Amino acid sequence: MTHQIKRYLPILNWGKRYDHTALTNDTIAAVIVTIMLIPQSLAYALLAGLPPEAGLYASIVPIILYSVFGTSSALAVGPVAVVSLMTAATLNNIVEQGTMGYAIAALSLAALSGVILLGMGLFRLGFVANFLSHPVIAGFITASGIIIAASQLKHVFGIEAEGHNLLQLAGSLIGELENLNPITTLIGASAIGFLFWVRKGLGQQLRKIGLGAGLSSTLVKAGPVGAVVLSTLAVWLLGLTEQGVQIVGHVPQSLPPLTMPDLSPTLLHQLLLPAFLISLIGFVESVSVAQTLAAKKRERIDPDQELIGLGAANIGAAFTGGFPVTGGFARSVVNFDAGAQTPAAGAFTAIGLAVAALLLTPLIYFLPKATLAATIIVAVLSLVDFSILKRAWAYSKADFIAVLSTMVLTLGFGVEVGVMAGVILSILMHLYKTSRPHIAEVGLIAGTEHFRNINRHTVQTHPDIVTLRVDESLYFANARYLEDQIQDRVADDEQVRHVILQCSAVNDIDLSALESLEMINLRLGEMGVTLHLSEVKGPVMDKLQAQHFVHELSGEIHLTQFAAIQHITANAN
Repeated sequence: MTHQIKRYLPILNWGKRYDHTALTNDTIAAVIVTIMLIPQSLAYALLAGLPPEAGLYASIVPIILYSVFGTSSALAVGPVAVVSLMTAATLNNIVEQGTMGYAIAALSLAALSGVILLGMGLFRLGFVANFLSHPVIAGFITASGIIIAASQLKHVFGIEAEGHNLLQLAGSLIGELENLNPITTLIGASAIGFLFWVRKGLGQQLRKIGLGAGLSSTLVKAGPVGAVVLSTLAVWLLGLTEQGVQIVGHVPQSLPPLTMPDLSPTLLHQLLLPAFLISLIGFVESVSVAQTLAAKKRERIDPDQELIGLGAANIGAAFTGGFPVTGGFARSVVNFDAGAQTPAAGAFTAIGLAVAALLLTPLIYFLPKATLAATIIVAVLSLVDFSILKRAWAYSKADFIAVLSTMVLTLGFGVEVGVMAGVILSILMHLYKTSRPHIAEVGLIAGTEHFRNINRHTVQTHPDIVTLRVDESLYFANARYLEDQIQDRVADDEQVRHVILQCSAVNDIDLSALESLEMINLRLGEMGVTLHLSEVKGPVMDKLQAQHFVHELSGEIHLTQFAAIQHITANAN
């Protein structure tokens, strides 16, 4: 019982080992991440089409809940770019942005996403994420990054524009360029230039004047705060709101409020598919970051428990004025680099953000939306990686087609179509590859007991024996392919008297494949050819012995391929 409780509450494991050193390291990391998250949280709320305070609210209680239920010591949970964009794309199709109904629908989306994640975790369905291939995910994120950056140009230019895909956004932006606000554009362009310079050149300049690597890195990560402070002061001191510069305006000074999502069946039905897609993408992004950072510390995370942690975080967001959240790459890396030792660093970050929400929000009244847009643009452009196309083309044309298709569909039809295409393409790629398994004809390497591909090695073969090694588990999608390959190999070779299927790479045989083996055995028997199996794994053998196949097999099942050849040749003599 105690073990089960600790499994679902990882805080009980790391909490009993918590000491002063961990407290110090977690506190330092929390301060650094808090500074980074304040402008980022505001910006992602803007991207999701919500009031800026929603970004702060979504970064407080969810982080605390994840620190209780999550297993990663470095993962920082909160709003992220892709999930924020998917939230906006979903809600804009259902309710009007800027209304109370929009904010409530965001709560419902977070609640539904949380329930889906929590359910997947309790039923140990973390493996579902494996159905999204990493190249396809990279293509989706690259295309999403471009759409996100394009969607923020309206704030940089101070114009109105809308659209759910790149074509719509481009057309809308071009049509509104005549209404461009020069001062807003200057602020936005300056902020973008400043943030790129901070990322690329500030650290090097600081080290040149003698600052240590740690302090230089911290100042670089605080770059967005500098952009926020400078642009806010400029708008306030110069009275730029009178020149049409759009600002954040009043942000309530309060802790996250207690909110209630709309759980009406009609709305939940509309949100179900988008919530599942957001959950899937959020989990894949989160668990990838968590596993990468855990490997650097030789730690281990539990994907199923991560689902529970993220589910709890999203449910927390739903009842505290937030919107869907997940683990973010940039903030988690900062958390890791800053020395976070346990999930408590996230809880301390939440405290820092709560203080900011309670005390600092009046200071951002004059913060221009162009600066927040610049923060988003610079952040998401780092996710854009066209090199995945080159790598995919060089390695696998099928992967290249899948990645390119995901990018094109996402850019042309929006993120929902893109992510669904990514899921479908990943599954189709798996089915295609496994439906045409590599089947090699093998022979004996002289002086050994090893068998290798006759087209790659100099081997010994027997004219009346054909040995085929099947390099894939056998199931409904490839069973017929195996039948055809054996038929093609044996039909025109009258010398063949024995066929051996070397099953060293076969981890499973489903019922459809078993029926195909029975048909192969029958057809070969009609041609006077005996079928043998070799190197059948224990679990597969158990399933075969439970059926009539073993007794109906015209040949025998041999422990090794070498033993099969010896047995057949000895009996032939």
